[in-house]
Amino acid sequence: MRGTEFLILLFLVLGVVATTTFGANVTYDHRALVIDGKRRVLNSGSIHYPRSTPDMWPDLIQKSKDGGLDVIETYVFWNLHEPVRNQYDFDGRKDLVKFVKMVAEAGLYVHLRIGPYVCAEWNYGGFPLWLHFIPGVELRTDNEPFKAEMKRFTTKIVDMMKQENLYASQGGPIILSQIENEYGNIDSAYGSAAKTYINWAATMATSLDTGVPWVMCQQADAPDPIINTCNGFYCDQFTPNSNKKPKMWTENWSGWFLAFGGPVPYRPVEDLAFAVARFFQRGGTFQNYYMYHGGTNFGHTTGGPFITTSYDYDAPIDEYGLLRQPKWGHLKDLHKAIKLCEGAMVAS
Repeated sequence: MRGTEFLILLFLVLGVVATTTFGANVTYDHRALVIDGKRRVLNSGSIHYPRSTPDMWPDLIQKSKDGGLDVIETYVFWNLHEPVRNQYDFDGRKDLVKFVKMVAEAGLYVHLRIGPYVCAEWNYGGFPLWLHFIPGVELRTDNEPFKAEMKRFTTKIVDMMKQENLYASQGGPIILSQIENEYGNIDSAYGSAAKTYINWAATMATSLDTGVPWVMCQQADAPDPIINTCNGFYCDQFTPNSNKKPKMWTENWSGWFLAFGGPVPYRPVEDLAFAVARFFQRGGTFQNYYMYHGGTNFGHTTGGPFITTSYDYDAPIDEYGLLRQPKWGHLKDLHKAIKLCEGAMVAS
């Protein structure tokens, strides 16, 4: 073989080796998420794409990977993408597909929390204002006008991801999706309609055939096959609602949001790391730092009175994309230690 041909072949081979490949089969059992037949222990971090700029995304994602994360978790913000009914915007900071592809290029998985109610200290919890004025609508309950709009937007996002082959079942990075958000905190206010609504939401989500598991956070009665998950500062005492489901922590609060006139939130990394270690020691399989990078509430996106423009959250990567030490480095060492024990941790 001539020298030039050899170099070209070598380049192509190395290119194939360097290309990120993802598990095409994501399931779960009582002990863990299972990716291509292998039980996994996964560390994840929340980065909300519209709370930073596209120019920042590659660096934020790389710092997350360097910090030992396996997964990037983000909400999808309905009112950002559909400010006017049937008029969509996915440009600039709103380019969800671009963000997910960047995560994939870095070799990390994605947990896509579609909601479409997301809370997140975001204006109207992510709901577009026009939704409020649909005749006969009642939000987040067994109400046909609301369910029709929720299904339409959820389907829109799922179809966008499918068109770009972004689900793990298509060889993409998305290994999990979430429907609804912390509904269990308020469902008592809706009476019997709450259970009907949750069952409908679960059926609707699974009918979209993403090929990956769906979760509901803070939803103790999440119906099979939806995985119910924990949010909080500590989740080691959490138990799934079925002995067939793994123990998952979708929001491990790395700090808190900041309000004008309030104290600056601070969570010592020693406490955060201990909470993670104890969660995995007591049978956990997936934990996510909320937030790993909080970012900025641009424009009028802030939800709730007196919440500041900064959404720094005392996260391992600060509002401006800089490493917060010793938090980032301490957690990196923890993640490295956890990976050394991954096989043994999920063996039984």
